[in-house]
Amino acid sequence: MTIRAVSSQPAASTAANTGAQNQQAAAATQPASKTQAPTTTTTQASTPSASYAVTISNAARAAFAEATETSVQTAQEANRGDRQAERLLAKEQANKLG
Repeated sequence: MTIRAVSSQPAASTAANTGAQNQQAAAATQPASKTQAPTTTTTQASTPSASYAVTISNAARAAFAEATETSVQTAQEANRGDRQAERLLAKEQANKLG
C-alpha cells in the first residue's frame, strides 16, 4: 500500500521524495527480526531529462548581426568601404525619396 504525501514542491522533486518515502515506509513496516537488503529500483518520473545541443553557423551569426545592426553602424561600415552597407544605404535613401 502506497500513501503519497501532498506538498507544495515541484513535481520532479515530489516524485523523487515519494520514492525515498516509499523505501522508508517499506523498511519501517518490516519486522525487526526479518532483515532484508533493501532493493533499490530507480525509475524516472514521467518527464525524462533531455538535453539538446544547438550550433549556429558563422553565416547565420553574420546574417543575424547584419539584420540587427543600427543605421549608425551601417553608415560607419559604408564609410569604411563595405559594399553591402553602401547598397543598403542607397536603398534606404531611394525609399525616403520615392
